[in-house]
Amino acid sequence: MKADRNAIEQAYAFFHQKLKVYEHSTSEKEMDHIEYTISEYADAMSPALFEELSAGNNAFLHEHTSFLGDIRGAVDIMEGWLRSSKL
Repeated sequence: MKADRNAIEQAYAFFHQKLKVYEHSTSEKEMDHIEYTISEYADAMSPALFEELSAGNNAFLHEHTSFLGDIRGAVDIMEGWLRSSKL
């Protein structure tokens, strides 16, 4: 793994919190704002972490149609890494 633990912990905390709000939101405006916020974060996050989470998919966390699956997948992956003693 190329990404460091601090980058993973920070992204996990942010993504996890936003995912919980997104999943329970009934406001399209709020959901759009979360999508925008996460895509902006993805653009600025550790390039190594983005590469590992996205598996080379540049549209990862940037497309409305795949956003929910992308963020759920990212949270699951990072949760697994954080539970592992390999970091």
